[in-house]
Amino acid sequence: MRPLRIAVRKFDPFEAAIRRQFDDFARTVGGAPQLEIEALELNELHARLLAQPSLRDGSIDLAFLCTDWLAEAHAAGAIENLRPYQMRAPISDFPHAWSPSLVTLQDFAGGFWGMPYHDGPQCLIYRKDLLEAADLEVPRTWEQFHTVARALHDPARGLSGTVLALFPDGHNGFYDFCIQVWSRGGEPFGPGARPQLCSAPAEAALEFMRHLAGDSAAIVPGARALDSVKSGLLFCAGRVALMANWFGFAALAQRWEGSAVRDRVAIAPLPQGLGGRSVSLNVFWVIALAAGSTQKSLAWAFLRHLATAPMDKLTTLEGAIGVRRSTWADAQVNQMIPFYHQLEGLHGHARELPLHPRLAEASHVIDELLARALDTEESSRSLLNETQRRLEEILQ
Repeated sequence: MRPLRIAVRKFDPFEAAIRRQFDDFARTVGGAPQLEIEALELNELHARLLAQPSLRDGSIDLAFLCTDWLAEAHAAGAIENLRPYQMRAPISDFPHAWSPSLVTLQDFAGGFWGMPYHDGPQCLIYRKDLLEAADLEVPRTWEQFHTVARALHDPARGLSGTVLALFPDGHNGFYDFCIQVWSRGGEPFGPGARPQLCSAPAEAALEFMRHLAGDSAAIVPGARALDSVKSGLLFCAGRVALMANWFGFAALAQRWEGSAVRDRVAIAPLPQGLGGRSVSLNVFWVIALAAGSTQKSLAWAFLRHLATAPMDKLTTLEGAIGVRRSTWADAQVNQMIPFYHQLEGLHGHARELPLHPRLAEASHVIDELLARALDTEESSRSLLNETQRRLEEILQ
């Protein structure tokens, strides 16, 4: 029997958790199966899985997929519908042991296209010790967020007020822009994924990001080179006072032995914009079964094992974010990470991006919009009008 092959997003907690979970799985089945892990950065992973025939030619059995990529993978015939497998060898407490928000995005076109593995909606992550020492309240609006960032910015101490992850990988810059639009009462995409960027909320969102990114008295230098992981690690290193980022980085800052801010971390809902409300984003990682896998039964057996409560808790203990409600409420987990139980509430106001096979391509157009907004004096309205036209061509 050849090894089971899995492609994962390059992130130490993912790799460590999958390795330990497979070792536990191997002890429960005969034949001593082996596992090969291929760990890739975000854009490399997308290219490996969807620009190449890796999911169809048998070279990969299982793969980490961002939910943004599911429609693209489905349209390419690259992933298996898991519903028949669930009917033949069911996960006993599925789907009730998961929040509905984690089992609906991958449920479309008559199939179920991936098991949730790693979660953690965006939230406000902040240093509670710094806010308390400065007698500052947790910001509830984006304007207050910017004000607090400026108040806490202290380069002499190696401390920046906040950070943006503007590396053009079709990830955080795109997501942050959508959140900014939603939180101002707008909709970046309408029915059928039709772009809706020629609006006052979209213009206000771009203006805010433009102003914040250019404020050297509030933001960490070099944000254009930072992705979500690097920006999260800066917070863990004690170099950022507050940020809008994934819940997982708050957990990492509290749990990681190398964190400089343990026991000084807190979270809150994201701020709201004028005329809007607090909105989070529901994007998560699933593990999908490759359509071309020659070991589908073994792969499904491993997926079922990963879905158990002990294995989901292990995902968290290794530094990623488990997806079962049992993990979110677990006493040991909440003793280590006191705000872990707040995940349920964050999901209560999380929005989702539209399913579209070319959404990843569209995300890079938003990256280009942000880059031009920072590099030129062109008006935000003009930039948005041009981006609207480009997105219509891609998403029509």
